[in-house]
Parts: sequence; C-alpha cells; structure tokens
Amino acid sequence: MNKSASKNNDDGVRIRLQKFIADAGHCSRRRAEQLIVQNQVKVNGVVANILGTKVDPEKDVVEVEGAVLDLKNVEKVYLVLHKPRGCVTTVSDPEDRPTVMDYIKEVSNRVYPVGRLDYLSEGLLILTNDGEVANTLMHPKFEIIKVYEVKVFGLLSESLLRQLRNGVQLEDGFAKPLSVRVLKELDEKTWLEFRIAEGRNREIRRICEAVGLTVDKLKRVAIGGLSITGIAPGNFHYFSRSQLLRQIGIKDDGQQSNVISDFVSPKKSAKIKKRFYRNEEDAPLMANSEVFKKFRKENYFKTIEETKLRKAETGEGEQDEQAEQAARPNQARPAKSAKPIAKSPTPTARNGREDRPTRSQGKGDQKRKPSRNRDKFSEDRAPKRPERSRFGKPKSSSADARKIKRNPLRKTFKKKTAR
Repeated sequence: MNKSASKNNDDGVRIRLQKFIADAGHCSRRRAEQLIVQNQVKVNGVVANILGTKVDPEKDVVEVEGAVLDLKNVEKVYLVLHKPRGCVTTVSDPEDRPTVMDYIKEVSNRVYPVGRLDYLSEGLLILTNDGEVANTLMHPKFEIIKVYEVKVFGLLSESLLRQLRNGVQLEDGFAKPLSVRVLKELDEKTWLEFRIAEGRNREIRRICEAVGLTVDKLKRVAIGGLSITGIAPGNFHYFSRSQLLRQIGIKDDGQQSNVISDFVSPKKSAKIKKRFYRNEEDAPLMANSEVFKKFRKENYFKTIEETKLRKAETGEGEQDEQAEQAARPNQARPAKSAKPIAKSPTPTARNGREDRPTRSQGKGDQKRKPSRNRDKFSEDRAPKRPERSRFGKPKSSSADARKIKRNPLRKTFKKKTAR
C-alpha cells in the first residue's frame, strides 16, 4: 500500500478501516477484514490491504467493492427475523438456494445477518447495518446466553442426558452447554432445551453427534432476554437500538448490564420415563441407535429422496395424504339426525293448528289450552318444556301448592291446643 494512502490528519479522529466499513453498514467487521485482505477496499483511490490501516471519517474517501461509503447518510436499522427452515443465512448464495434476504425484500436499507443458523435450523436471527452492535453481539466476552429447542430421534436415557450435561471433546476444543433439560417425550423422539454462551459453528449438532444422538429439528428461541414469541416463521419485527440491547442485556454504551436478562421458558421440564420390557424386540429405539444416523447432514437429503421414492412405489404417500385429510379438524362432519317431534293427530278448533304434546297428555283426554303468544312462533318450532325448579323437578301448579300447604298434622295440633 502507498504511504500517502495511510496518512491521516492528526487533528481528526482516526478509526480502524474495518470498523469504518462495519459502521457504514456495508458488512460485518469480520467480513470487512476479509475484503481488505482480498484487495477489495480503497482509501483515497489507493488499494488498502493492511488490517491495521486507520482512516479519518471526516476527510478520507473509502471505497468498498466499487461503492463509496458515507457514515453520515446511513440510517441504522435493527430487525429480528424468525428464520424458517430451508434457507441459508447469507446475503447471496452461489448455489441459488433461498436466503434470509428473501424474507425482508420490503426493507430498503442494506442489512446483514448477525451470526448464523444453518440450512436445516430455524429461529431467532438479528439483521442490522450497525457494525458496532453486530460486533458487540458476537463478541465472546459478553457471554450472551442463547436458548435452543432441539428435537432428537429416539428416546433418551439418564446416562445419555448426563453425557450431554457433562460436555464432550470436539475438534476445536471442549464444549459444554450451560444446561440441558428434557421438555417432552414423544413415541419415537425427544424434545430438549439447550442453553449455551458460545458461538461455535454447528455446536449443538456436533455435541449431540459426539454422544451418538441425531438432531431432527433445531430452533433458536432466544438470545439473552430477546425471544421470537409472537413472530411467525418468515416474519420480522423492527426494533430500536436501545430496545434490542436492553432485552439482550447490554447497556446503550456497549457495556454488559448488571440486570440479568435471561429468557424464561413457559415449558416445564419432563422426567425420563422408566421402561420395562420382556424381550429386546419390544424395547423402544433409544436416541443413540445406529438407525438414525442416516438422517444426519451428510446423508439427510439422500435419505429423504429414497423415502419419497419408496412411498411412491408402495403407495404409502397417497395413504398418508388420505389420513391427513381425515385428521383435519376443519373437515365437515356429518350432521346428527334430529329426533322427530311428535304431533297430535287431531287439529284444534282454533287456528286449525295441531296441538303440541305436553307432559299431562297420556293420562287422560285433557288437552292443554293454546298459549296467547302462539301466533308469534312458527309452526315447526319445538315445544317449550315446562319450567323447572332449582332442584330439577317441574314446578307444581297452584292447586298442588294449596294441597301441600294443608298439613293434616298441623290442623290436628291446632284442634288439640284449642280444646
């Protein structure tokens, strides 16, 4: 690099070149360092390929990949996206796969993802053009706790759970989660919750595979106290800088907050059930079974294609679709057959209508007189049941009430006292 390109006015505030690029919202600081080494950055028209280069934001002109950066005209944007499964966490993909940028096309500002979630993972992902905030969130000194819900194949035992909690030795060093607990046991799968403070590549999947487990689904539900509650997959919410940092547990000045801001899950822990069986054939498939290895990353897509072909040949796919349609709750159900209403065979003299049956009929030929409000109701309306008391019995008539009041014992008592 030419010395004239690195000279700066001593009166101005000089910052590192990679920080300037990140603050301008072009990319993250780590990506900026890669662009500098690849000769993609120019300062005052001269290529700058030294990471220690410093620039004056007020006077120096910085070009990155042919675009001139200006800190003054950059509007800071902070997004929280619920990344769906089946897309890559990158701005562009050489294999032309779906990316997270396809879900924020309406955002006019240029933003980039902070951290990563692999193709088969889903959950909370932060996107911003604030390089300082991005660097703060990824810096290991803050030890920001990330919460994941993981579904593994098979059933877990106490020994396997103990191995996960104790940690394992990986290629890049020892890895130990802060906590691991069981959320739910299904017939052939188990839901777990992991809490980690590191940001290694595919850390949870590698920890599970080291113990012999195979991950079926992985979902990041929270970073610090910031969760995806209320955000559907593929949707995002806007946040301000202070809101984002406060929920994660960082002050506005970039220092760690004294107030603990951790995500509290509403899901309770589940106990591992003890299983007893007579024969080994009746034993359930445990999570460390060799059968589930075909669903790992290196064999996943091949296994899915083979499963589709097998279902197409045997016709299992059509049966599954029919079963799903039958299980849909919104499917129309056959209506219950209504009981026919009995009607009197003889019409009344009034209005030429048929009398409706009453409870008193059947004991004699006495018929109930039609109500005065009879004309207000339709003819096919069901008969009104007699009014009942609070004990469930029909209310007695006035004549019956008078009979009840006449207590013979009471009269006898009065006559004796009168004598």
